[in-house]
Amino acid sequence: MKMLINAPDRVVDDALRGMAAAHPELSVDVENRVVVRRDAPVSGKVSLVSGGGSGHEPLHAGFVGRGMLDAACPGEVFTSPVPDQAFRAATATDSGAGVLFVVKNYTGDVLNFDMAMELAEDEGVRAARVLVEDDVAVTDSLFTAGRRGTGGTLFVERLAGAAAEEGAPLETVEALARRVAGACRSYGVALSPCSTPAKGGPTFDLPADELELGIGIHGEPGRERRPMMTAAEIAEVTVDALLEDFGAPAAGRPFLALVNGMGATPLLELYGFHAEVHRVLAERGVTLARTLVGNYVTSLDMAGCSVTLCEADDALLRLWDTPVSTAALRWGC
Repeated sequence: MKMLINAPDRVVDDALRGMAAAHPELSVDVENRVVVRRDAPVSGKVSLVSGGGSGHEPLHAGFVGRGMLDAACPGEVFTSPVPDQAFRAATATDSGAGVLFVVKNYTGDVLNFDMAMELAEDEGVRAARVLVEDDVAVTDSLFTAGRRGTGGTLFVERLAGAAAEEGAPLETVEALARRVAGACRSYGVALSPCSTPAKGGPTFDLPADELELGIGIHGEPGRERRPMMTAAEIAEVTVDALLEDFGAPAAGRPFLALVNGMGATPLLELYGFHAEVHRVLAERGVTLARTLVGNYVTSLDMAGCSVTLCEADDALLRLWDTPVSTAALRWGC
């Protein structure tokens, strides 16, 4: 596989050096692998810290900034950051108002962020943790006990980040983050495998005439493989899986939607796929209040997509619309 890299063991550090050069509004510690908003700590503000294995960009470092995260910790490709990274991020951004860790439900992430939280509390930092487990496709996968954390992480980071930006206390931000995490459902589809720099080739086999339904963001197995389908057919399967898990949402209830590329799917295809998702949701009586289309929670160079729905209300929509300024998400500024 051809890759635009220098060496497999330098991929993450080189990417962080590039992020630092492109985004002076961020403070990037390449050696310790911590990305912090440059104005941190913000007086009186609850700090939001997240992170995970690299390879899912722009998640998480691309969401550091006003209205979202205060810091992010990138691990090696598809590997959890170590506790010291999350601890450094917490102490670098804590203003005294407390720190909320946003953690995707993968075994390594959960263990390491829990250890970081203990280290922070030992230093007198008030800390809380919210677990994101929004993937409806598979329970108790190779990497998780329970459901995997995927696209719903963006909604948690954005909405909790907006509340924190407005000065909400730690207890309020934590409760809102838990509410949002519980209101999200995601489902992914792979058209091709992903290739890690260390392996230099595909991480699993997927025949050219097949797709995998319910795939994970690390290439974990999904629900089933089928012959290649049209965008309309994929949308039907995906939306029905989400709505089944929601329990057939009532008509007219507003939702936030993320139609997400897995890294190698062009926007031309994603917008066409969103047209089908929008059609199916409308036929099921579901109202989309806000939608993001693009590559936000990726799996390196995997071709495919995921859909995340988040049940909303007027209060959440107001928070969503407040200003946000990050490398990957920006409006109202």
